[in-house]
Amino acid sequence: MAAANDGAPLGSSVISLVNKLQDIFSRVGSQSSIDLPQVAVVGSQSSGKSSVLEALVGRDFLPRGNEICTRRPLVLQLVHIQSSQPESAEFLHLPGRTFHDFSQVRAEIQAETDREAGGNKGVSDKQIRLKIFSPNVLDITLVDLPGITKVPVGDQPSDIEARIRTMIMSYIKVPTCLILAVTPANSDMANSDALQMAGNADPDGHRTIGVITKLDIMDRGTDARNLLKGDIIPLRLGYVGVVNRSQEDIMMNRSIKDALDAEEKFFRNHPIYSGLADSCGVPQLAKKLNKILAQHIKAVLPGLKARISTSLVTLAKEHASYGDITESKAGQGALILNILSKYCDAFSSMVEGKNEAMSTSELSGGARINYIFQSIFVRSLEEVDPCEDLTDDDIRTAIQNATGPKAALFVPDVPFEVLVRRQISRLLDPSLQCARFIYDELMKISHRCMVTELQRFPFLRKHMDEVIGNFLREGLEPSETMITHIIEMEMDYINTSHPNFIGGSKALEAAVQQTKSSTVSLPVSKLKDALDSEKGLASERSVKSRPILARHANGGMADHGVRAVSDTDKVVHSGAAGGSSWGISSIFGGGDNRVSMRENTNSKPHYDPVQSVHSSSTIHLREPPSVLRPSERSSETLAVEITVTKLLLRSYYEIVRKNVEDLIPKAIMHFLVNNTKRELHNVFIANLYRDDLFEEMLQEPNEISVKRKRCRELLRAYQQAFRDLDDLPLEAETVEWGHNSPETTGLPKIRGLPTSSMYSTGSSGDSV
Repeated sequence: MAAANDGAPLGSSVISLVNKLQDIFSRVGSQSSIDLPQVAVVGSQSSGKSSVLEALVGRDFLPRGNEICTRRPLVLQLVHIQSSQPESAEFLHLPGRTFHDFSQVRAEIQAETDREAGGNKGVSDKQIRLKIFSPNVLDITLVDLPGITKVPVGDQPSDIEARIRTMIMSYIKVPTCLILAVTPANSDMANSDALQMAGNADPDGHRTIGVITKLDIMDRGTDARNLLKGDIIPLRLGYVGVVNRSQEDIMMNRSIKDALDAEEKFFRNHPIYSGLADSCGVPQLAKKLNKILAQHIKAVLPGLKARISTSLVTLAKEHASYGDITESKAGQGALILNILSKYCDAFSSMVEGKNEAMSTSELSGGARINYIFQSIFVRSLEEVDPCEDLTDDDIRTAIQNATGPKAALFVPDVPFEVLVRRQISRLLDPSLQCARFIYDELMKISHRCMVTELQRFPFLRKHMDEVIGNFLREGLEPSETMITHIIEMEMDYINTSHPNFIGGSKALEAAVQQTKSSTVSLPVSKLKDALDSEKGLASERSVKSRPILARHANGGMADHGVRAVSDTDKVVHSGAAGGSSWGISSIFGGGDNRVSMRENTNSKPHYDPVQSVHSSSTIHLREPPSVLRPSERSSETLAVEITVTKLLLRSYYEIVRKNVEDLIPKAIMHFLVNNTKRELHNVFIANLYRDDLFEEMLQEPNEISVKRKRCRELLRAYQQAFRDLDDLPLEAETVEWGHNSPETTGLPKIRGLPTSSMYSTGSSGDSV
């Protein structure tokens, strides 16, 4: 390692900066989001990783043995110091304690590993951070990762290989991490675990440096020259061959300095490797790592600074959300007033669509309220057919019930009003449901309306939720009352004089036109002739039978039918002439009785009723059934009256529906939505601005204090890191390779190093 003493180490400023940043972030336990540049050492168990690291340091300080030794990631920071200063080591988990005896360093690594991973070969992903100060090292940061093992031993789980591979991949997949892939020369390179994992994490080979160990114990007649030249498995950054101490050398306490001298003689004198002597050996590996790491750091610095700046902004916002602890009553009252005002402003902004954090992926706030009004409430009412639940039999029954014990001369208004009120009443439930939908949306807005200060005070949030919940429920009551009144108003007064109402004459005309187009009914042209003929016959029968029918019950029914026919004819003529608002004749009342009477008259010979009484015994009437329905006989006149009724119902229902579609949203907006916006702040003040509640509402949970403390530490760390990056000179020193290594053949040089496309800054995507 004597070469390391020739002047100041190259790239020391940027590497020292990264080491400093690593220390800063390690103390607060946060580095994953920054991904600082480092070198990860990867290799299978017993591949020689520990020997390479000890050779780089020049000291025995790592646990050794035949079984797995590295059971936790060891972050090793090598710091070059002046030759006049003594060598020392420091652990991050033991602040203030300095080690000068490196056997104690080994013991502490072993003890700290056992504390976390157990004493029976367990493995953990929690780092151990060790900093070594020596005049014999170059500034490098290395991460010694557990060796890839195949068979679990001790307390290791059955999937130990998969776990170790996952741990290694979590380091080397980061674009800012250089990969030091250690492979023994006496193994099949095609099956190298280190090169295989490095190829998965760095398929282009821009971040991988190959290290070939155990060159001195290869089988006779074999060599690794082609591998070192990159002819077998090419790597952009090339390979370095090293010769480590054997187990016998370690047991005999052979010094690392003597081992380095022997390594240099091996390469200089070896007939195969002598031509590569300037690019092989641990000193050359140290220089190469130092230079590549320095250049790599320079390449990623712009992106690193951008990520730290972004993290600073995020942390500053988070720290501001935790605020400061306020003790005085005046300060507490002012804080509560400020929070309540912000909350009310945020609530109104969300309802009005002025929220800064407006979503672009879904409707929110007031837009959802409008959607409920227009796309749910109005559309649902428009899709309703007012006659869908009314059969022709229902309408016929309603008409006959309205005539009472006698046939009506004109169809009364009662059936129409009964049926239309029944349909209007159906609008009450969807209107009330609409109000409840809006209430639910306001509750959702109140929950999503998050003021940053409320994260600190869950008890204040709880009180506010109770107050606004009660206030919204109170606002729902007058809304529902007003909605009920609106529907009742429509039911209480059926305004048949409304200009948009179709009216009786138009309804009759439309009904006749519809009946003309029907293939089931008789031709409507015969309707008037049939009614005139029946009128004459009925008058004649009336004159002949009235004196006798007046004395007998059966005569009453016949008389009833005669009146119905004669009245019907009169009203048909008046309807055709455009009479009253209904303009419908008594065909609504006595059609079935007339038909029955006519059938009886035409099918039986005429007998004198008086003679019939004397010629037979007492007549027994059938008892009427418990449930009576109107006759199911169909006729053209019956079809007309049913069609007219449906037309009138649809016409008036449309008038009411439009009124409801307009008035219900207005009532909900007035009594519920706008009233909440206007009065919410006053309600909060009346219920929450009380001295006896200040202390309870501003009580912080313990985790908030912990988060505030940690956020403050992180903020200071990022601020210090940002200042350190600002202090770094832009014109960082250039580096040179002192040899013409095979891996640089055909590559452009920045005084010896490949250019921009080699190095990615990770998430920022910038390159130099």
